[in-house]
Amino acid sequence: MRVLVVEDEPFLAEAIRDGLRLEAIAADIAGDGDTALELLDVNTYDIAVLDRDIPGPSGDEIAQHIVASGSGMPILMLTAADRLDDKASGFGIGADDYLTKPFELQELALRLRALDRRRAHSRPPVREIAGLRLDPFRREVYRDGRYVALTRKQFAVLEVLVAAEGGVVSAEELLERAWDANADPFTNAVRITVSALRKRLGEPWIIATVPGVGYRIDTGIGTIFDGAGRE
Repeated sequence: MRVLVVEDEPFLAEAIRDGLRLEAIAADIAGDGDTALELLDVNTYDIAVLDRDIPGPSGDEIAQHIVASGSGMPILMLTAADRLDDKASGFGIGADDYLTKPFELQELALRLRALDRRRAHSRPPVREIAGLRLDPFRREVYRDGRYVALTRKQFAVLEVLVAAEGGVVSAEELLERAWDANADPFTNAVRITVSALRKRLGEPWIIATVPGVGYRIDTGIGTIFDGAGRE
């Protein structure tokens, strides 16, 4: 999952980004409304986390922009204002959830997971495919009933692949969805992470490489290799 966090307090923004990274959620940070709009124009996000009181276009204006775009992107308002009328106005302009400061980072992560589940309501909260069982809330993965310990980045990549339900996901999309804006677009991190993830999941290989296209969960349990047996 990749989220946009619009927060003008640098210390809090960095703490949110670092805390979400521990939950296998990639976060880009915008310290003002203009930067937020620029990031929304060039990147695809699953959820927007908006502080209402920010420099430039306000969080409310950013929310209205997201709603008007028709993207259906969920919005979580993050603010110090905890009065009922403040919350009502936030929901009135399109917010899907509301979290007041101060807050626990774990609660923010749980709310983001819940919003993501509602956004894709046709998918069950615990996803299963080809013997894989992925629980995004507990961050647990099982293969044929066997628990598989994954790193945060491996889990994030697998979550994107499982959500595709057997469809091909390009390396560029994996980089966009599982890494943040600081990732080098020319890095081989995706290939390395997928290779390590495949080994963690064990044989028979369940992540197929589609040469020149990307990766997918092989519902037939098989992986495409080159002549030397490599991905």
